[in-house]
Amino acid sequence: MYRTAALHAGACGHGHGRAATWRAMAGKGERSARPGGGGGMPFGGPGAFPFGGGRGGPFRRSGKARRGDVRTAILLLLAEQPRNGYQLMQEIEERSGGAWRPSAGSIYPAIQQLEDEGLVRSEADGSRTLLQLTDEGRAVVDARDAERPAPWEEMAGGVDDDMRALWGTFREIATALAQISQTGSEAQRAEARRLLADTRRALYLMLADGAGEERA
Repeated sequence: MYRTAALHAGACGHGHGRAATWRAMAGKGERSARPGGGGGMPFGGPGAFPFGGGRGGPFRRSGKARRGDVRTAILLLLAEQPRNGYQLMQEIEERSGGAWRPSAGSIYPAIQQLEDEGLVRSEADGSRTLLQLTDEGRAVVDARDAERPAPWEEMAGGVDDDMRALWGTFREIATALAQISQTGSEAQRAEARRLLADTRRALYLMLADGAGEERA
């Protein structure tokens, strides 16, 4: 019901309609703070952040990763030094400023394909296994246009510092919430729900006030 109202208000372009919608959403936050008003992980579980999993998110202004972007990123990173799959995911996220966070479901099949093609090989290094380029894989990297931006640079395009900081804060909050859900007491989880409901209500009320300013 609230989603339908929000879409209608946005389509009509009326500031007062949007303000009413945001205020209704703020009221919904009050109800969800009550016992039994919602449980479980509010973000879909640990790791289900809106900017993760290679499924898009708030930073993806220039679209999702194109076919081959993950493959290219892996080859470029392995050309620098051997890494494992987890390190590849971390490095891509860091270099894109959080704009691109490919999931294990996209990284590991790409690694397997590169291994099948003879471009990447795995090698045991003590207790862990690292991936590195073969001679054929390095030849592919060397043949790439050196002036062409890396995939993570293209994905980070159009992300301003304010947006990056905003969603960086969200991720920190989500991480703390995951810890509370796993190790917190019942009282701590109840207090966390209250804080989240208050924050959500305040954000929607802020949007409602902003919608009123647009008309002024």
